[in-house]
Amino acid sequence: MQRSNGNFALAFHCLVIGFILSPLFIIILVAFTPENTLSIPTSDFSLRWFKAFFAHSDLPTSFFNSVKLASAAAVLATCIAVPAAIAISRYEFPGRNFVNGLFLSPIIIPSLVLGIALLRLFSAVGGTGNFGWLILAHTIVATPYTLRLILAAMVGYDKSIENAAYSLGANSWTVFRRIILPIILPGIAGGFLLAFINSFDEVTMTIFVTSPSTVTLPVRMYMYATDSIDPLMAAVATLNIAFTAVVMGLIDRIYGMEKLLVGKG
Repeated sequence: MQRSNGNFALAFHCLVIGFILSPLFIIILVAFTPENTLSIPTSDFSLRWFKAFFAHSDLPTSFFNSVKLASAAAVLATCIAVPAAIAISRYEFPGRNFVNGLFLSPIIIPSLVLGIALLRLFSAVGGTGNFGWLILAHTIVATPYTLRLILAAMVGYDKSIENAAYSLGANSWTVFRRIILPIILPGIAGGFLLAFINSFDEVTMTIFVTSPSTVTLPVRMYMYATDSIDPLMAAVATLNIAFTAVVMGLIDRIYGMEKLLVGKG
């Protein structure tokens, strides 16, 4: 009976995973079509639309804009979230709940409202069209995700380990580097990846604060899709999937995904 239930559970999980991944497989298949319409190739496969991606100079430029923007926003969000999470989780101070709510507020504010507000702010200070201000906008959006994961990693933190290190003569930097950081590293890594993904994928808010020289790939795809419908966007999506798979594979090869996200050696 247990074996039967185990086989049924395995089949059910395979069906669920297949259902989740099926849109990706369809997009990948459509990217190799030789036709001018969104269709799954049945006989011939073509690299036509991948060549069109590289021939379309705006798309590679927008891709690198997105990578630079998401990387910078994720780094800044992590640098903000680490000390904020340590302070919120370990110390009691006036306005603690307010600070926590302030950091998490971008999650509950609609992207449309946030985009209009940031547009008004950047226009008032003369920051419209500047890549640095765009990084700031994405940092605001990405920080709550990083903060939540680092706060979760701080749950159950045993401060007696830290006190033992101080009693043995360790300074604050050594305690942070050798004790606190390894404990919260899975939260930091997960928060960084989640911040990167949210920044890279952000469209609604970015439309309001971007400029022709700082257009990101999702915005460029949106602009292109409003004018024409062809398999080029499927090719772009396939390249994004391949890029993500390569990055995840390199991280797993060099450091180990389980060690990075779960904390196991």
